[in-house]
This record gives sequence, structure tokens and C-alpha cells, in this order.
Amino acid sequence: MVDATHISFTANDRSYFSLIKKEIRRLATESGMKPGRINELDLIAAEMTSNLYKYSDDGEILVGVFANGDNPYVELISLDKGPGMINPGKMMQDGISTSNTLGHGLGSMKRLSDTFEIYSQIGWGTIVMSRVYSKPEKAGTKKDIIIRPIVVCKPGETVSGDGFVYKRTDKYIKFMLADGLGHGPEANKAVNEAVAAFKVFPDYSPSETLRFIHANIKKTRGAVINITGYEFESKKWTSSGVGNIFLRVNGPITVKNHMSYNGIVGHNIPSTINDQVYPGDQFNQIMLCSDGIKTRIDLTRHPQMYKYDAAVLAAVIYKDYARRNDDMSIVIAKLK
Repeated sequence: MVDATHISFTANDRSYFSLIKKEIRRLATESGMKPGRINELDLIAAEMTSNLYKYSDDGEILVGVFANGDNPYVELISLDKGPGMINPGKMMQDGISTSNTLGHGLGSMKRLSDTFEIYSQIGWGTIVMSRVYSKPEKAGTKKDIIIRPIVVCKPGETVSGDGFVYKRTDKYIKFMLADGLGHGPEANKAVNEAVAAFKVFPDYSPSETLRFIHANIKKTRGAVINITGYEFESKKWTSSGVGNIFLRVNGPITVKNHMSYNGIVGHNIPSTINDQVYPGDQFNQIMLCSDGIKTRIDLTRHPQMYKYDAAVLAAVIYKDYARRNDDMSIVIAKLK
């Protein structure tokens, strides 16, 4: 079943921190993560909540559980509207503190994490991302493309009406972001039926995949969908969408917003749907957002953002542009 990729925890009340850490431990245990790594995850979560309490306003922690093959991992992302840091790299050095403590917090989080990044701006706040794998990733493994999603339920809902899925073959990778009409269980049902159709469709073409999904989800309330793929041999992105899933292709020089077709998949789609192609040598990154994210995204305030992990970029967009009155989704795909 496809659902939210991350659970959001409000981290403003210290009395609530033990419940957050307990829930993180439960999710890690259910994923099959090794006990030793879960204990280290506990320490990272404790440092995250402690830092949010000491330094921040409107703290939030996103918790996602994923797997790379048979290797489960947990992704923790803390976000705040605190004062920010002038030099995050310096603050990760042991002995550096602004609150008369030992100053080991950020440094210990980095040592315990398999992937660890901090992004901060004065007056804007801070994002801390930690990724902990059950077992070490194989050294020297090079990925040609990285895809990082953040999908969060509408506040108060228990399931997400947005959903993300991908499929990889030896010739291409293809992924879908779908937003079921409305929110809650019926929207989630529409998305999961779209995911089931996506998984069994045998060909590459995003537009033909959309047509196949349309024919298979007519008994649901429908969804707006974008499907994008990347072919390894041609080194080209191909995309097609129906409805208001926002897509932006980014390159070193050029940025383009993709135009989707009007309609609702499962109810009414245009008789003609084509694929749009974007050369990978001109556009090395794709950004997808559901309508739970404001679409006038301006990252000029964050000029160094593209140097960071794709999950950190997704978290920046979530922090600045999430509407918080609907399911919220951001997907970042980046060529390596």
C-alpha cells in the first residue's frame, strides 16, 4: 500500500519528545533494522529534539522509513524557524556550543549517521537531515540517478491522498506522483489503484501509462497524476501529466515549468496526450509537487541549495511552501 513517505511530528513541547522517540523506535523496529542501529537512532533523535527545544521555534521532525534492496533505513529531518547558524560546519566540531553545554550534539549525530547534512540561514532557520541504515551501504556503489520523496498527510488525517511510486529496469527509471481528489481514505484508494496499474503497465511511455491508469481507476474518485521517466541510453527525461501536479526541470543554465493537460485521470482526460522530452545534459534535476505545495517556488534565496542532498532540497521546499491544509508532496530526482 502506498501512503505518506514521512510522518510529521510537532516538536515544540518537551513533554512530547519521549513519545516522538518511542514512535521512531517503533517504526525502525518494524522495518527490520538491527537493534544496535536502532539504539544509535535513539541517540540521534534525542539530540534532534534537544536542539529543537533549546534553539528553535515551531520545530518539526519528519520521519521516513525506506529500504535500499534488503537494507532498511530511517530518514530523520528536523525543521525549525529558529535563529539559524552562521557556520554550520563549525558547529559540528566537538566543544562548540552556544548554550553552555559540552557541544558534542551535532558532531555525535554526524558520527552516528550514514548520511548527515545541515542547511541553515540566519533569520530563516535550520534543517538537519540524518539517514541511518541497518547495515553499511556497499562501498563504491555509484548511482546514476537519485530520487528523494517527501509525502506528508494533511494534518489530522491518518492516510495520505498523495502517493509516490517508481519502477526501474535496465533501460530506464520511471516514477509517478499522484494526488487523489480530496484527501483521506477515498483519495488514498484512488492513488493506490493508480499505483497498481502503474506497476503492471509493461512499456515506458509516460503518456501511454497515463492512458492505461485512466482506464483502470474509473471506479474511484480519480486523481491528478504526473509520470516522468529517464532513459539511460538516450540520457533524456520524458514526462506527461494530467491535472495540477507541478513539474519543474532544472539545469545549470535553464529552468522550465512543464505544462500538464487539463483533466482528472479516471474521469476525463484529453483524447490526445503526448510526452514531452527534456535532454538530460541540459536538465539534471526534476522537481514534482502536489497542490499541497504552493507553486510559486523561488529558490533564489537558497543559491547553494543544489549542492545538498535531494532530501534536504525537498525539505526546504516543504518548509517554505507547504500549505498545511492538504496532503503535501515533493519529489526531487537528480542525475549524478
